[in-house]
Amino acid sequence: MTSSVRVVDRSRARRWRNFAAAIGPGIVVMLADTDVGSIITAGQSGVQWGYRLLLLQIVLIPILYVVQELTVRLGIFTGKGHGELIRLAFGKRWAWVSVAGLGVTAAGALLTEFSGVAGVGELFGVPRAASLALAAGFLLVVVWTGSYRRVERIAIALGLFEFAFFWVAYASHPQGAELADGLLHMPLGNKDYLYLVAANIGAVIMPWMIFYQQSAIADKKLRPEHYRDARWDTAIGAVITQLVMAAILIAAAATIGKADAEASLNTIGDVANALTPFLGPEIGRIVFSLGTIGAAMVAAIVVSLASAWAFGEVSGYKHSLEHHPFEAPWFYGVFTLVVVAGAIAVALAPNLVSLNIGIEVMNALMLPLVLGFLILLAIRMLPEEHRLRGLYRWVVIGVAALTAGLGVYGGIAGAGLF
Repeated sequence: MTSSVRVVDRSRARRWRNFAAAIGPGIVVMLADTDVGSIITAGQSGVQWGYRLLLLQIVLIPILYVVQELTVRLGIFTGKGHGELIRLAFGKRWAWVSVAGLGVTAAGALLTEFSGVAGVGELFGVPRAASLALAAGFLLVVVWTGSYRRVERIAIALGLFEFAFFWVAYASHPQGAELADGLLHMPLGNKDYLYLVAANIGAVIMPWMIFYQQSAIADKKLRPEHYRDARWDTAIGAVITQLVMAAILIAAAATIGKADAEASLNTIGDVANALTPFLGPEIGRIVFSLGTIGAAMVAAIVVSLASAWAFGEVSGYKHSLEHHPFEAPWFYGVFTLVVVAGAIAVALAPNLVSLNIGIEVMNALMLPLVLGFLILLAIRMLPEEHRLRGLYRWVVIGVAALTAGLGVYGGIAGAGLF
């Protein structure tokens, strides 16, 4: 073997090592993006509007990537989590404002995740208390006994169950002509349609995703040489999560939407029971339930860890999965409190799960604050060569303003406030 060949082999091996090291945070956060609230939002979109919200799922792919790529830059080139950077750039008061907003959206997200778990359990005759206790116990064991990499691998494994929704879409037998027609019609003058536009935007770009991915990159200690691969990690995840959302919408539009366009899907049980006549009483329910459980559990991991990391970054306590519980008691304590509180809330007040779509709209209403902080950090806190600048800076600002504006307008208009 010549020296030039050996150099090429070493270079190729190094590239693969860098890719293997970088892959994970983007895919995990994107798999979590298709959580239980997103499933219900996509399902209701298909029922009420057929395929008329399908194009939005595709358009949101590059927007989602642009937003989350900024967290990649900030995490890699500063080595700090999102909450910590806000504290350093704008002071503790604004940092606590951002974390308070995260807390509100995280609480809403956990209600939807645990409601999904309980809903799947009830489909198979498992008492709500038992399914919630098992889910919460599993989450605590995974995080309390694992390193960052182990938690990441488990989260990816759980998220892969979401691929079951592709089978659900295939089994629903959508008609190509109807699908194409729906792509071309977007009734933007209808307030009910705008409300679901806002819900879909809020179901795709969530505050806890920004906090999680930047903190995960910092905790994983990714370096500048991982930047290119971390961007690919994010891009792949963005495509996957939106294809899953599209699959759920297509399945609902091709089945429930044709049979009963007035159907209201407030819970996972509603969705599963409505799909059962079309997908079969056993296989369809099992496959749909597997996808839901995977989505709920990976999202619960991400939301809970995002909260624990963020509070640690702002308050200053140790906040890393590389610390043992006795080394970082506040970090693990906050994580535990968030998980247990979410499970108890759903157990005691099951009617809260009917707020799923409203929770996604709430996410959309918070986008101006969330995206504003993110863009300002990318302009001010990055090394000069990696800051947002030139034409791309204005593209990002324009995309963020349009997305946040549409989300806020749709949410307010849909609620009948103007």
